[in-house]
Amino acid sequence: MSSTAQRYLVLISKIIFFYSVFYVIMKFVAMFQGAWVIPNLILSLPYLVFAIVGAFMVKRDSYHWAYVIAGVILISIVRYYEKEWMLQLHENFS
Repeated sequence: MSSTAQRYLVLISKIIFFYSVFYVIMKFVAMFQGAWVIPNLILSLPYLVFAIVGAFMVKRDSYHWAYVIAGVILISIVRYYEKEWMLQLHENFS
């Protein structure tokens, strides 16, 4: 792999990792401020997994394009459907 492609892989992987960590932290802060607990926990679980996997990747300095592709897809889908899913989860678990 070229050094430019490797740099992009590392950069995008770290962005996804930090975004995942930030998302989980913000969901927990929201829950402590009175937001719905169960829907926020459920929606933060995939990001928690990505944060854990990302932490291992950063620690080992070993990155993979599958993480990037799956991360971009996950972030896109959750950001698009988040409000709708939040309401549905709240209705189902209330």
